[in-house]
Amino acid sequence: MNRGTVLFMVGLCLLVMAGPGFAKTHAKPHAAKQGKNEPVIQLQVFLKVSKSLSADFKQVLINEVGNPTQTSYGVFYLQRPGKFRWDYQKPFKQEIVSNTGKVWFYDTDLEQVTVKKVDESLGSTPALLLSGDVALEDNYTMESQGTDGDMQWVKLLPKSQDSSFKYVLIGLSKGTLAGMELSDNFGQLTRIYFSNVIVNAPLKQTLFEFKPPKGADVFNDG
Repeated sequence: MNRGTVLFMVGLCLLVMAGPGFAKTHAKPHAAKQGKNEPVIQLQVFLKVSKSLSADFKQVLINEVGNPTQTSYGVFYLQRPGKFRWDYQKPFKQEIVSNTGKVWFYDTDLEQVTVKKVDESLGSTPALLLSGDVALEDNYTMESQGTDGDMQWVKLLPKSQDSSFKYVLIGLSKGTLAGMELSDNFGQLTRIYFSNVIVNAPLKQTLFEFKPPKGADVFNDG
């Protein structure tokens, strides 16, 4: 998997803090008003109430002509502020761990570890939302996209001209997050589907600790 795709997905992973998808949740958001802006309101509420999240994921990369090029599976964990773990398990193993303002990328096949600062590696991706210090409206224009089947969609358009992606779509089903799609500036789409999502359950802090395996090459870019 190329590094650019991984960085985009790290950003998406953080945006999932907006709320539960197919979820058990220990936090009950206030009911949103019905209407055309309901998905936007729900997204805002989830950002306020979600402090941690764990989930299995399926990620599909789609090229510029609409064909799927790779499907990956794994699990991730998030905790505010600034902690996440993103484990790709199939078809290739890779670990991405963030804590104390740094991100560790571990490629198990190459036995390589790359360390970056969060701001340098993620730039203007939705990772900004994880801190809770930046309002969603300050960084994105939110547009309701209506209903497709049983899902309601919200489009997030980055306000920064330096953003590495064109938009993020958030799909909500029965009031919970059900799917996401990201379009980058190279014509590639990344879609992600969630299962076994649990929001606001306690997470072990060891999940967010990373120690390079013995014998691995370490490259510190941060």
